[in-house]
Amino acid sequence: MRNKVLSLIVASLLVVGSLAGCGGSTGAGSSAASKSSAAGSSAASSAAGSSAAATGKTFTVGFDKDFPPYGFVADNGEFTGFDIDLAKEAAKRMGMEFKAQPIDWDAKDMELNSGSIDCIWNGFTINGREDKYTWTKPYVNNSQVFVVRKDSGIKKFEDLKGKTVSVQTDSSAQEALNDEKNAAVKKSLKEVVTCKEYNTAFMDLQSGAIDAIAMDVGVAKYQITTRKADFVVLDGSIADEQYGIGFKLGNTELKDKVEAALTEMVKDGTFATISKKYFNDDIGIFK
Repeated sequence: MRNKVLSLIVASLLVVGSLAGCGGSTGAGSSAASKSSAAGSSAASSAAGSSAAATGKTFTVGFDKDFPPYGFVADNGEFTGFDIDLAKEAAKRMGMEFKAQPIDWDAKDMELNSGSIDCIWNGFTINGREDKYTWTKPYVNNSQVFVVRKDSGIKKFEDLKGKTVSVQTDSSAQEALNDEKNAAVKKSLKEVVTCKEYNTAFMDLQSGAIDAIAMDVGVAKYQITTRKADFVVLDGSIADEQYGIGFKLGNTELKDKVEAALTEMVKDGTFATISKKYFNDDIGIFK
C-alpha cells in the first residue's frame, strides 16, 4: 500500500513538473514574441516618424474624377486637372504630402465630416453654401449653362419647353434650376433627370435620351472641345457664381495655410501657369 502511495505521489509530481515545464515554455515564447513585436512596432513607429518628418501631414483633397478640366483621370491613369495641379502645388508649399481622393459628389459632406478628406477642391461653388463650410476666398468665376446638340433646333431658353434636361446630383446646376428665379424655365421643361457624373450625361445627350444638360460653363466648353462633338452652349446663364475651396466648418487653420500657399502662387505666377495649361488663359480671381 505504501509503495502504491509513493508511486502515486511520484507520478503526481512528474505530471505537475511536466505542466510547469509546458507553462514555462509558453511563457518564454510569449515573452520573446512580445519583445519581438515591440521591437518591430518600435522600428515601424520610428520609420513612420521619419516619413512624417520628411513629408509632413497628408493633405487629402476630395474631388469628382469625372469633372474635367478641374479633376479627371488622364490617359496614363493618373488623377490630373486644374484643381488637382493647384492642390498638389499648395501641398508642396505647405510641406505636406498630397493625396487626391475621388469621391461621389452626393457623398461629399459625409466624406468631409468623417475626416476621410481635408477639403473639397473641385469646381466647388460657394454661392448658396456660404454657411455650410469654411471657405477660402473665391479663386474662379463660373456660371451655370445649358448644353444642347447643335442640330437639336434649340437656340434659346424658350426652346427648352417640353424638353428633358439632365443635371448632376447635388450640383450647383441642380440648385440653380430649383431657384425661384428659374421657376419659369423649370416649369416649362418636360422633365429634369439626374446623373452621377457628366460623362453619362453627354452620352445620353449624344444618343438623344435627353435634350440638354445644365452644367458649369468651364466643364461644358472643355467637354465640347475634347469630345469634338457637335454640342453648343446656349447664350445666357441660369446662375453666376464663384468657386472656392471648402473645408469642414471651423477648420480655419488649414484654410489659412492653403490661402497663404495660393497667395504665393498668384504672386510668383504659378497660378497663371497652371491656368493657361488647361484654359489657355489666366482665369484666376484670387487676391
